[in-house]
Amino acid sequence: MNSTAVAGAGRRAAHGTLREGAARAGLTARGVIYLLVGLLALRIAFGDGGQQADRGGALEVLADQPFGSVLLWALGIGLVGMALWRLSEALFGAAGADGGKATKRLAAAGRFVFYSFVAYSVLSFAAGSGGGGSSDEQSRDVTAKALDLPGGRWIVGAAAIGIVIAGVWIGVRAVMRKYRKKLKTGEMAPWARRLTDITGVAGGAARGAVFAAAGAFAIRAAVDYEPDKAKGMDDTLRSFADSPLGPWLLVLVAIGLALFGVFSFALARWRKV
Repeated sequence: MNSTAVAGAGRRAAHGTLREGAARAGLTARGVIYLLVGLLALRIAFGDGGQQADRGGALEVLADQPFGSVLLWALGIGLVGMALWRLSEALFGAAGADGGKATKRLAAAGRFVFYSFVAYSVLSFAAGSGGGGSSDEQSRDVTAKALDLPGGRWIVGAAAIGIVIAGVWIGVRAVMRKYRKKLKTGEMAPWARRLTDITGVAGGAARGAVFAAAGAFAIRAAVDYEPDKAKGMDDTLRSFADSPLGPWLLVLVAIGLALFGVFSFALARWRKV
C-alpha cells in the first residue's frame, strides 16, 4: 500500500466511527471529572473540606465506589479517546468548513498533549502507581522549576497571562453560545437545546473564571518570585470562598463546574465530530 493510500485510509478512519467513538468517550470522561470536581467544591463551600476539589480528588471518589478500579480504567480509556480525537484533528482537520485551518490544527495539537498527560495520570492512578496527586502541589512544583530557569520570571508571567486570556476567552465564548455551531441542532429536541444552553453558558463561565483566577495567582507568583503563591484547581476554588461574597461565590462556581460536566455529556451526544 503506497503512502497516498495510507493517508487516505487514515483520513477515513479519522472522520469515521473510530474518531466519533473516541470523541464521545473522551467527552463523557471529561464530564465525569468536572461533575465530581463541582460536587467536591460544593462540599468545601458547606464546610466539608476533607477532599481536594480537583482531578486527584475526583479519582479518589471513583476509587471508593463499588467496582472503583473498573471505573478508573474506563475513565482513563475514555481520556485516551479524547487525546486520540484531538490528534486526529491536528493531523486531518476538525469538523466544519474551517476545521483544516492551521490555527485549528495547532490548537488541537495542544489539546492532544494536554489530554495525553491527563489520560496518563488517570491510568497511572488506576494501576496503583500514583498519578492522582494534588493540583496545588503540581502547580507549585512546575512554577518553582520554571522560575529557576534563565528568564524564569518572564516565562511564568507570560504563561500566566496566557492562562488568564484563555479563561476569559472560554467564558466569553460560552456566554455568546459559540458552542452552538458545533452541535447537531437539527437532531436536538427543544428540551435538549435548553439544557445545552443552560449548562453550556453557566458551565463555560464557571470554567473560564477558574482558569482566569488560577492565571492571576500565577502572575502574582511570577511578580513576587514566590512559587508558593501559584495555585492549582483546589486552592483556586477555595480562594473564591475568601471573596467578599464568602462561600456563596464558591457555591456558584461549584454548581457551574458540575453543570459543565453535564454539558460535556450533552456534547458527547450531540457534538459534530
